[in-house]
Amino acid sequence: MSEPGGGTGDEQERVESRAHLLPEEKAVGSDDPEAQADAILTESDAREDRNVAPDTVLEHRTSAQTVTPIEPPD
Repeated sequence: MSEPGGGTGDEQERVESRAHLLPEEKAVGSDDPEAQADAILTESDAREDRNVAPDTVLEHRTSAQTVTPIEPPD
């Protein structure tokens, strides 16, 4: 089912989650954080889907699932 803004409930939650401004964004301000979040996520989705082979499966990982960098020896 679609939400009033045209997105699904999951998409609206995603936008609302991203609409919480980062410290850098708070420093410069935003007239409409939700519109800004929607634009950022739309652009991100477009970049993610570009040049993907039809049979490719995209993996979505969180930063908690990344490898801890190994410090080089001094």
